[in-house]
Amino acid sequence: MTERKRAQNQLLIVDRQLEVAALERLHARLHACTPTRLHAVYGRLVQASGLVLESICPTAFIGELALVECEPEPLLAEVVGFRNGTTLLMPLGDLTGLRVGAKVRLTHRSLTCTVSEQLIGRVLDGLGRPLDGKPLPPGEERPIYADPPSPLQRPLISEPLPVGIRAIDAFATLGKGQRIGIFAGSGVGKSTLLGMLARFAKADVSVIALIGERGREVREFLERQLGEEGLRHSVVVVATSDQPPIIRLKGALVAMTVAEFFRDKGADVLFVMDSLTRWAMAGREVGLAIGEPPTSRGYTPSVFAMMPKFLERAGRSEKGSITALVTVLVEADDLNDPIADHARSILDGHIVLSRTLTERGHLPPIDILASLSRVMPDVVSDEHWQAAQTLRAILSVLRDNEDLVRLGAYRRGTDPLLDKALDLKDELMTFLRQDRDEPAEFERTMEWLTALAAKVNECMHA
Repeated sequence: MTERKRAQNQLLIVDRQLEVAALERLHARLHACTPTRLHAVYGRLVQASGLVLESICPTAFIGELALVECEPEPLLAEVVGFRNGTTLLMPLGDLTGLRVGAKVRLTHRSLTCTVSEQLIGRVLDGLGRPLDGKPLPPGEERPIYADPPSPLQRPLISEPLPVGIRAIDAFATLGKGQRIGIFAGSGVGKSTLLGMLARFAKADVSVIALIGERGREVREFLERQLGEEGLRHSVVVVATSDQPPIIRLKGALVAMTVAEFFRDKGADVLFVMDSLTRWAMAGREVGLAIGEPPTSRGYTPSVFAMMPKFLERAGRSEKGSITALVTVLVEADDLNDPIADHARSILDGHIVLSRTLTERGHLPPIDILASLSRVMPDVVSDEHWQAAQTLRAILSVLRDNEDLVRLGAYRRGTDPLLDKALDLKDELMTFLRQDRDEPAEFERTMEWLTALAAKVNECMHA
């Protein structure tokens, strides 16, 4: 009898476990489901002012897409805020043909983009649609809004990423999963450097976001800077300066979503964005239009909030990595510009381009002494690190005494280190110069770097 009761109790326990497991599976399925409304929800357009549309849509949520009745076809817009009982919409197209009282149909979904491995070699617009006239390949639908990975789920950056540019590989070595900024004024050579990075870097896939660029520069970059060779392993997302600010904002998010897809597939992705500043300017336009208070240089608080959230989406994961290189346009070559200063505090390093070097014909115009990679000590050998520090000291001596030497006021023999620096100057400048069609092998760069450092050490120990 006791054994029978024991068997019954065991059966009851098994039944309860099966019930719990079934409930857990049902809960997981319900949690994964997207709520769907079986009826359409409409609102009415009550006002259009500048960049913002105001409508009566009580059930709308932030980030929801809406279709606004317009001629000749409906206008796509996104819910960006609320004001005094009205819903604020930011249009994703031209306002021509819009009228007061137009129907606003809520779609109950946020913006997504289609991602697949067939996107390699393609050019997309700021909403992820093809710009090259070819059909969009089928793939996975991903929301463009995503949270950054958990800090505890990020592996340490421990592997170097050779980029094929001697000045960077030697003095500001990048690591896989690093985020670094290229800081420069206008017309200094950012686009040329970006094209070299996209073609020469040892990455599996490059995702390039051209945000706020002039339309003429896009094709110029694709054909002259990137070229067929670079486009063969790249995905390019373009949102030009003439498009609405909301599309310029979305363009960067679409590009990051594409990069995340390839990272999840196990690829080492190079994410290149030109420029972070124009993306922030688009955010400023949107923020001011919906009534945010301006702060430093007119930038709204949301700009400074969205920048770290966006940049933190790059980095390493257990599967792959996204190494982000973003350009920062500094106004009047002022590195303390609000966006430049904020970006520098978030990024893992900075490469500064010098207008003086550009004017001298020194290309790429990288200011070695002002540039820094925060992860370099973790991804290079001790020999590499010591050689780079030795040559930094030589460059510093040359800069400190440049005027003295130019005026002819320096006598050789006064400072042995300066004498050696002057002897090595031509070879060092040759090392730092590089033609835009000349990739540099990482091993050859290291050999040249250590040979230069050895010459300096011989002088110091003599």
